[in-house]
Amino acid sequence: MDHGKVDQVPEVLLSRYEIEERVGVLAAAITKDYQGRTPHLVGILKGAWVFMADLIRHMDIDVTVDFLGITSYGSGTHSSGEVKITKDLDVSIEGREVLIVEDILDTGRTLKYLEEVLSVHQPHNLRVVTLLDKRSRRIVPVKADYVGFEIAEIFVVGYGLDFDQKYRQLPDIHVLRHTPLP
Repeated sequence: MDHGKVDQVPEVLLSRYEIEERVGVLAAAITKDYQGRTPHLVGILKGAWVFMADLIRHMDIDVTVDFLGITSYGSGTHSSGEVKITKDLDVSIEGREVLIVEDILDTGRTLKYLEEVLSVHQPHNLRVVTLLDKRSRRIVPVKADYVGFEIAEIFVVGYGLDFDQKYRQLPDIHVLRHTPLP
């Protein structure tokens, strides 16, 4: 249901420069923690692919990658609460050191679901890196091992994040606000 029209030019919340600097810090921490090992990064589609690409370019260790497609939003700005897999993993994660790469951690439902689904495959360990964390929206008690930025209860787009498949290409992260319809 549409509750208003979307701003044409969303305001910048985090610039590409702030993002790049923080991604470098996260990559350094992950590199240090996984030194001498090869983590298997699982990017959560569709929002996390830009973050994941930048993250691995900053890492100074070997990694393997895979993607898992998940949906919980549909075409709205609020999570439906129903999580479903739209693309499964291509390789086994059994016995591997798995690092889930998320774009945003919100209510925690999706991450809890992911942790449960992936744990069944018996990885050696399972950790999480998220670019954005909305702790104030948490319904399910989960937490990421590595967090880029904690943000308020706002809807954001850009840097891979979208609203109804729009705005993914923006290099900065923007706040998307609604204005009332006349």
